[in-house]
Amino acid sequence: MAQITAADVSKLRHMTGAGMMDCKKALTEAEGDFDKAIQIIRERGQAVANKRSDREASEGVVLASTNANGTTGIIIALKCETDFVAKNVDFVKFAEKIIGIAIKNAPANLDALRALDFEGVSIADKIIEQTGIIGEKIELAYFEKIDAAYVSTYIHSDKKLATLVGFNKAGFDEQVGKDVAMQVAAMDPVAVDKDFVPQSVIEKELEIGRNQALAEGKAAELVDKIAQGKLGKFYKDSTLLNQDFIKESKISVKQYLQQVNKELTVTAFKRCSIKQ
Repeated sequence: MAQITAADVSKLRHMTGAGMMDCKKALTEAEGDFDKAIQIIRERGQAVANKRSDREASEGVVLASTNANGTTGIIIALKCETDFVAKNVDFVKFAEKIIGIAIKNAPANLDALRALDFEGVSIADKIIEQTGIIGEKIELAYFEKIDAAYVSTYIHSDKKLATLVGFNKAGFDEQVGKDVAMQVAAMDPVAVDKDFVPQSVIEKELEIGRNQALAEGKAAELVDKIAQGKLGKFYKDSTLLNQDFIKESKISVKQYLQQVNKELTVTAFKRCSIKQ
């Protein structure tokens, strides 16, 4: 039987992130072979993942980041079962490594991100490995990317909510971008501007407006006009550029940006929350 030293256990723990006892057990079973020990840990992760596949991963962290020149922004959500794990330093570091890989490779979608290399295995396999180490279901549940002249990010202090905002121009004060990213976080707009609101949403809002007008006993010939008025209020409350700016409610977000640069506007945004 191979002699397993404390240094061997520490080395495997550094390689996998598994607990000391789990590393010692794996090395003993593998008779000191590190590759076999790593495989054992991964197989245990798969067993735990299979056992907990029907569990709900309702906690986790959301992170957002950009590349060095700020032209690509990425947002991810790594989910787990409990807030205790979500707040664990190693879990957060794991999520940070994933978004770092995403920023470096700029994958097209979530499946492409899961397939990227993470220390010799795919991110998907690394998540299974971590599932065995942590003992909870772990799920890479969200990925979005924005390419723009400049992308700003916001991450809430508890890492449960993050946003990306793409702009048509660069070269303005970084705080301006952060202000708009915070606006998206706080006000949860449905679209950049009214022209970006899906037709299905418009029709639903008009229907709600008509039904409200009829319920209030308004004359039939006024119902459509009232519904259009309510739709206008919906645009103001629910589209980013038309919302009241949270830091100065007397102006809209569009007016705030125009104070910085007459041509400055938002091209896209993404918002992800663990609780949504």
